[in-house]
Amino acid sequence: MSAPVAVIIRPMERSDLDAVLAIEQDAYPNPWKLEHFIQELHSPLAIPFVAVQDQTVIGYLCLMSLFEEAQILNVAVARLQRGKGIARLLMDTAIRTARERGAELLTLEVRESNRAAIALYESYGFVRYFVRRGYYEGTEDAILMEKTLL
Repeated sequence: MSAPVAVIIRPMERSDLDAVLAIEQDAYPNPWKLEHFIQELHSPLAIPFVAVQDQTVIGYLCLMSLFEEAQILNVAVARLQRGKGIARLLMDTAIRTARERGAELLTLEVRESNRAAIALYESYGFVRYFVRRGYYEGTEDAILMEKTLL
């Protein structure tokens, strides 16, 4: 029996985008398009990461950092890799990176129905501070959450 292959978190590259888009399209009813991810790769404020195992992209997180505030814009893990701690590795990297960039506050928004993600964020100390009614497709609320990094 061989040991499990380690998961590496590294900066997202252009060559990762086919895999990232496949995960995105499977994870979300209204997925980001290629242009969104290309914009993330080129923005000086954006810090996109991928989780890679055995040279395969299995998750990603897009972080934006500006002065004292950072925001998680997008995060997803491949369906067959969920529940294995990949999102935690991505979150750990995002929180550490936001702190390194001088952020005092980290924010995100999540679908009200995404209970697994909400539980993950709450386990990191994120608290709900606002609800955007009908934000997703005009029918589902977005829960806005924040975590103080000081």
